[in-house]
Amino acid sequence: VLTQSHTHRPAISRKDFHGFKNLFHRFLQVKGPSVDWPKINRPPEESIQPYEKIKTKGLPDNITASLNKLAVVKLNGGLGTSMGCKGPKSLISVRNENTFLDLTVQQIEHLNKTYNASVPLVLMNSFNTDEDTKKILQKYKHHRVNIHTFNQSRYPRINKESLLPVAKNMGMSGDNAEAWYPPGHGDIYASFYNSGLLDKLIAEGKEYIFVSNIDNLGATVDLFILQHLMSQPEDKRCEFIMEVTDKTRADVKGGTLIQYKDHLRLLEIAQVPKAHVDEFKSVTKFKIFNTNNLWISLPAIKRLQDKNAMDLEIIVNPKTLDGGLNVIQLETAVGAAIKSFNNAMGVNVPRSRFLPVKTSSDLLLVMSNLYSMDAGSLTMSEKREFPTTPHVKLGSSFTKVHDFLARFESIPDMLELDHLTVSGDVTFGKNVSLKGTVIIIANHGDRIDIPAGAMLENKIVSGNLRILDH
Repeated sequence: VLTQSHTHRPAISRKDFHGFKNLFHRFLQVKGPSVDWPKINRPPEESIQPYEKIKTKGLPDNITASLNKLAVVKLNGGLGTSMGCKGPKSLISVRNENTFLDLTVQQIEHLNKTYNASVPLVLMNSFNTDEDTKKILQKYKHHRVNIHTFNQSRYPRINKESLLPVAKNMGMSGDNAEAWYPPGHGDIYASFYNSGLLDKLIAEGKEYIFVSNIDNLGATVDLFILQHLMSQPEDKRCEFIMEVTDKTRADVKGGTLIQYKDHLRLLEIAQVPKAHVDEFKSVTKFKIFNTNNLWISLPAIKRLQDKNAMDLEIIVNPKTLDGGLNVIQLETAVGAAIKSFNNAMGVNVPRSRFLPVKTSSDLLLVMSNLYSMDAGSLTMSEKREFPTTPHVKLGSSFTKVHDFLARFESIPDMLELDHLTVSGDVTFGKNVSLKGTVIIIANHGDRIDIPAGAMLENKIVSGNLRILDH
């Protein structure tokens, strides 16, 4: 069952203009960094609870009733360009021909069937992804999940020097297509509200949304966190939960939770004064980062939007257009709203709830035997001795998904792998097994073909190795 919140183009443009005007106005008023560094404190202990403690509350008495108060929202505005793919990122195949969107639908359908519930799936599209996504949604017509879509705003990019819009007209064709951008996922509150879908879900008895990035394969509905939300007393209703997880060296750029003017706040790297960036990246001072898995109260969103009370920090994102023109786009982050909600808290969740696929290196991991799949959910294989994810770095010859797939006859066995670095023109035959630390480097002009059935354990491979059909 599919519904789309229809809005006529001119009307939506007026709302977009209004929204952009507010954002631009705030941008002009703010001078300097949005945080005063000395005032930043670590959050108090009780404001970030360990997942294990949340789990002790157990599962809801009536799981069906609790699930029926939930809607799942996936952020679906992004394209697959960074992975060399055309169209929405959510339509890239990640596992046995299943796309991110397929896996999401399978997960929610499985929930609905198992608990006889009706959790809807809501996709926040952008003008970049809406048309292609809607075409594909037809294939889920007979699945047991109601799918709704709404669109992010479309804002004008502005010239870095003059601060004037670069658009020639309202159109999206030709050179003018580059003049527009979707203003980051913080736009969810206004566009969800403006689409009418927020009111519709509240009328259907929904109380919370679970929001996450569609490329985070670890972001499944967690019944323990749901129970924590549902079991709070009326006067202490928790309106916002941010799932955070422990930082590793790979996550130094992730946003973190801080205590600022007696509120929890999300601090993003873009808001940190230059002199403090290294401190921000340290694993000791800021031990956790935001997974962007968020649980948010629907009535609270409505209350805050009615009063226009969400003052989200502005992220200024500089871009260079194809013609070399420097522009800026003003964005906001969905998690930044945490400071506006009552009784907001962080939950420190296991790393397994953060499994984003941003690069072909991530894709290699999720396609491999490190993970097993059950009803659209990926879990670390029980055959892996220790639960950490191997560190994989594939070179530029692997960046595009199409090239990546052409270089593997089959995905290697990686159950015992710790670290893999591949650089240059390298291909893998069938049934290769990689263990420990493996480094394969083909210098410029050389090529290395790892032969079928090879087992590499703690090896460095360099030079030239061609295997040709005879």
